[in-house]
Amino acid sequence: MTDATPPTPTPPGSPSEPTAPQAALADAVREIEHHVAAAGWDAPVRVFALVRTQAALAAEPGLADQLEPATLAAARASAWHLTSIEQEGLPAAPDLESLLAGLSWPPAVDGVAVTAERIVLPPAAEAAMPQDAEAALPWLLAHPQREDVRLAVGVLREGATWSVVRTRAHDSDDAVGQGADVVPGLVAALRATLD
Repeated sequence: MTDATPPTPTPPGSPSEPTAPQAALADAVREIEHHVAAAGWDAPVRVFALVRTQAALAAEPGLADQLEPATLAAARASAWHLTSIEQEGLPAAPDLESLLAGLSWPPAVDGVAVTAERIVLPPAAEAAMPQDAEAALPWLLAHPQREDVRLAVGVLREGATWSVVRTRAHDSDDAVGQGADVVPGLVAALRATLD
């Protein structure tokens, strides 16, 4: 789940070389997770609209005054550079799935990202979890093999996906797992908000 070594460079033209949208999304999701991680654990779900920075600057020139010079330079160099905009005042929902089911985005939003904390168990332990919802939560919280994780997942309208996973037990920036297909269920729920 963790990857403490930097990725091996992919030769140009390789089929596994990320597209410009996927590379931009990966950068944006890593930045979002890093930002959320700075606030610590036990945080609520956070949702971010993703917009192409060049388009945002064209629509709102004053945004340039709020961005770091390095961010402006990166945005000018790449049409796919993304800016994340945290959404405040989200509607109340009993769970993440219900929250996402109630969201939709205007065409100016190129993608969406979410951060959420979850508890995971090894498959064998998960199979032994009580079926009763009232009994399951205390059982899960007390289980010695539980692992607290933070997920940061993003999708773009054009199809790119990226996920970052950080564990509480290995809470450091150089020990996060990441990839395009890490959390397929959450990716599908996010994609549905863009339809």
